[in-house]
Amino acid sequence: MRCSIKHCFRISMLFIFLWLFTILKVLEENEDVKNVVNNHGSKNSSKSLGDWQSITSKYLKEIHQRRKTWLTVGITSESREGQNGLLDTLASLYHASSTSEQRQMTVLVHLADSDPTWLRRTIFHISSLYQSQILTGQLLVIHAPPDAYPTVNNVQNEISQEQIYSKQNVDHAFLMSFATKLSTYFLLIEDNVFCAPNFVSHIRSKVNYRKPSTWVLLEFSNMGILGKLLHSRDLPLLAHFLLLFHKERPLDWLIFHFRTLLAQQSPILCRPFLFYHRLTHFTFENKTLTGHEEDLPDPYTLTGTVYTDMSFSDVHSPQEAYTLDESFFWSYSISSGNYLIVILNNPANLNRVQVRTGSIMDGKYILEKGQVELGYEPEGIPPKCTSFTLLGRLVQGQMDQLILKSVGYEVSCVKLAVNANQVGGLMIRHIYIWGENSRNIKDDQEDDES
Repeated sequence: MRCSIKHCFRISMLFIFLWLFTILKVLEENEDVKNVVNNHGSKNSSKSLGDWQSITSKYLKEIHQRRKTWLTVGITSESREGQNGLLDTLASLYHASSTSEQRQMTVLVHLADSDPTWLRRTIFHISSLYQSQILTGQLLVIHAPPDAYPTVNNVQNEISQEQIYSKQNVDHAFLMSFATKLSTYFLLIEDNVFCAPNFVSHIRSKVNYRKPSTWVLLEFSNMGILGKLLHSRDLPLLAHFLLLFHKERPLDWLIFHFRTLLAQQSPILCRPFLFYHRLTHFTFENKTLTGHEEDLPDPYTLTGTVYTDMSFSDVHSPQEAYTLDESFFWSYSISSGNYLIVILNNPANLNRVQVRTGSIMDGKYILEKGQVELGYEPEGIPPKCTSFTLLGRLVQGQMDQLILKSVGYEVSCVKLAVNANQVGGLMIRHIYIWGENSRNIKDDQEDDES
């Protein structure tokens, strides 16, 4: 067994390095790739794009004979200090899709960064984690060389808006050009997202529903370029369009304008949204409370573990309800008496608790009837609070409650309880807690007395 795992790992590493090396070699040896971007405003630009398209199509045909899938998920990724957004996104993609859905899907990743250290590290991680997907052709990794990008004049020798536009547009033109013949449909996402469970089936049902009518772009998120679905047959034209105006406009503007040029005047938003950004830095804006509340410390300074008796998938676990990013807990089956509870590692003196349920965009999947309780005196392993006090009931799936000192003293549990059976899913976006560990407070008091 050890030998076979080692053998598969070596094959996958060889495959992905061969893939990247061949792409680099083919593109570097073909002068027309430079002409695509350098002559993007000339009459020959459509010919150059056609050459670029033929290169990628020929490479796919010769290197990897594969069947056409239903959907290609396209991701462009760059290095970001201290972040592993791409790996998290790939994990979410595969965890959120069943085996049958994965057979319908090709994941295409464009590593759009010239840093060799980052490239080697990223390739190593991807090949280590996704050997089977690489070997079966379900996961493809590509890289465009630096000379495939245009030169944007900059007098001040600083990164300009034109350079930012140009880099992003050319990155995605390359991605789309490569993806043209991989599948029937193309889904554009980003490298820092969470995916809803069974997103492939949800997208397929929306496409089937709209088959009698024509469409250019379906949107499964209203955030920038995230979650945009296109026909693969339109990708060569869109890639050409991005190259023509690569430094004039941002990518999202060009994609939406492309949609109108192809006669779809109004956006088609498909709810519920299936993709959400994973935030790197948390920013909290309190717009509901006034007075001295701004002096309270940041939420979630208290460590704890989350438990629930609701059914859930591995994609959106209970712990994701108690984080500061845009992850969330999701359950399909809700009954009266169900609960989700945060058990703090140490008792705390709480000042405030905020609970948010439901989709942030359309308000669906809220907890229709529920309440928040504070628990005390935990016992057992794992610990369970032996007594609870009602803090407040949710109104339209939300609650933001300041806590009296007498009630918030030495709290060990914060429990969200379901008060009625509910049809459909439940999304718990977050539970935020403000407070201080009572153990730390006691230590400080003892230090002062001594």
